[in-house]
Amino acid sequence: MIHNTDPFATPEQDRRPVRRLRGRLVTPVTLWTAPGPAGLTVSSVLIVDGEPGRVIGLIDEESDLWPAIKATRRFTITPLAAGQRLLADRFAGLAPAPGGLFAQDEWVDTDYGPVLAGDRTWAGCVFDAGRGYGWGVLVEGTIEQVTLAAGDAEPLAYHRGRYRTVPQ
Repeated sequence: MIHNTDPFATPEQDRRPVRRLRGRLVTPVTLWTAPGPAGLTVSSVLIVDGEPGRVIGLIDEESDLWPAIKATRRFTITPLAAGQRLLADRFAGLAPAPGGLFAQDEWVDTDYGPVLAGDRTWAGCVFDAGRGYGWGVLVEGTIEQVTLAAGDAEPLAYHRGRYRTVPQ
């Protein structure tokens, strides 16, 4: 049987109020990668304008990404588009990844980690600090490189436990 909901999800009435509040906020779906390679879907992310630009993200400390960022002190951030739901699920550990996370798509190696091939928006970041925060690790980084795609694809967002698109 195919479900239109996650059969393993905690029922909404049993979720903590803070988790329910977080679920009501629309968040971007991004892919973070680091040399190794390692990667993780991240929706708790904030880009801070300034000189230099900064990024703050909350990642799972048990992911392969966290030790890769600590070891290499570099990582990338790529906003995902509406058609990349399966990619987001693979890197979140919710969908199978035969051959490994990076076997399904074409990648370009950068000094900051692998980036999906093609005309993509992405940022190359240097790791500044990380500390336990809630049930994750708060990662702070400096944005050293920004590559902007020629056109903007419809972004992938996360709201109330589901992927959504944001029409342009």
